[in-house]
Amino acid sequence: MAPLRWGIAGAGTISHDFACAVSTLPKADHHVVAVAARGLENAQKFAELHGIRNFHVGFEALARDPNVDIVYVGTMNSLRYEIALQMLDGGKHVLCERPLCVNEGQSKALLEYARERKLFCMEGISSRFFPAYGYIRNRIRNGDLGDIREVKVELGFPISKVQRIRMQHLGGGSVLDLGLYSSQLALWILEQSPAEIKTEGEMNEENVDVHTNVELKFPSGATVKIRTSGVETLSNTATISGSEGTIKLPDFWCPTELTDLDGTIKFYTLPMSKVECIQKNSVGLRYEAEECRLRIEAGDLESSIVSHSDSLAVARVQDTIRKQMGVEMAEDYIFKP
Repeated sequence: MAPLRWGIAGAGTISHDFACAVSTLPKADHHVVAVAARGLENAQKFAELHGIRNFHVGFEALARDPNVDIVYVGTMNSLRYEIALQMLDGGKHVLCERPLCVNEGQSKALLEYARERKLFCMEGISSRFFPAYGYIRNRIRNGDLGDIREVKVELGFPISKVQRIRMQHLGGGSVLDLGLYSSQLALWILEQSPAEIKTEGEMNEENVDVHTNVELKFPSGATVKIRTSGVETLSNTATISGSEGTIKLPDFWCPTELTDLDGTIKFYTLPMSKVECIQKNSVGLRYEAEECRLRIEAGDLESSIVSHSDSLAVARVQDTIRKQMGVEMAEDYIFKP
C-alpha cells in the first residue's frame, strides 16, 4: 500500500506537534505532503520547519489538493466545523482535533455529512490510543478492578489568559479545552452515559468558564468527580477505584506511565521526534494517526476506539456541563442535537 498522504489545516501549536508525531512513523505508511494556514508566512515557515513540500494560503486550496488523502484539522474550536466540511467536500478523510465541534448538534451534522460522503472522520481524542489506555481497558474488562465505584480526575494549568481559552467567540473555556479529556475518560471507563450531572464553577468576563467541579453519577452506581481549572496547576491525575483495587494514571490525557493494582509502575516510552514537540507527550499523537491509516485501508468510516457515537456522547456531556455553568456559544442557537 502507498503511504497515507496527510494535509494539515492550521499552523499552530497542536498542528506542529502532530507533524512531529507523524514524522516518527514509518515513511512507507505516512507522509505529510501539505499544510494550509490563513497567512502565507505561517504556512511557509511551518512547511520549511517540517520539510513539507506544499503549503497553501487558505483552506480551500488544501481541500482541492489532489495529493492529499486525509486532513488533520488543528485550528481554533470555532473554525473546525466549517474547515472539516470543506475537506469532506474536497473528498478528503478527516481527523479533527478535539473537541470535534463546539457542541453536539454541530458534531452530529459533521459526522452525518462524512458518512453521506463515504469518508472516514474521527475526533482526535488522542488519549484513548495511548498504550496505557489499552492496558487499563483489558484490566477493567477482565474484572481485575471489580466493580468500578469511583473515578477522580483533575486537570488544570494556568492558561485562562490564552486567547483561545479566554474568548467566547473562539469556543473558549476550560470545559471545551481541558474538560473534554476528563469527560471522555469517564465515559470510556464506565462505557455508559451518566444518569446525573452536577456542575459548579467560576466564569470570566467573557462569560466562559475558568474553573469547574463536576460530579457524574452513572446507572451502575459509580461516581466520577472532575475538577478542571484554567487558572492553576492541579495534580493532573486520574484515579480509578474499583471493589478490587485502584489504578492511578498520571498525566491521564497523554499517559506514559501508570500505577497498577499491586503498586508497581508501568512505563510506556515514546520515541523522539527530530523537531521537538511543544506540548507534553504530544509525540503520542502518532497512535491516532496510525489508527486512521488502518481504518482507511480497511474501508471503515469510523474507529471503534473513538466512534461517532462516542464523540456525540462526550459532546452531550460537555453541553450539559456548559449549560449548567451558564456558558452559551452562538453555535448553540444554530445547531440543535
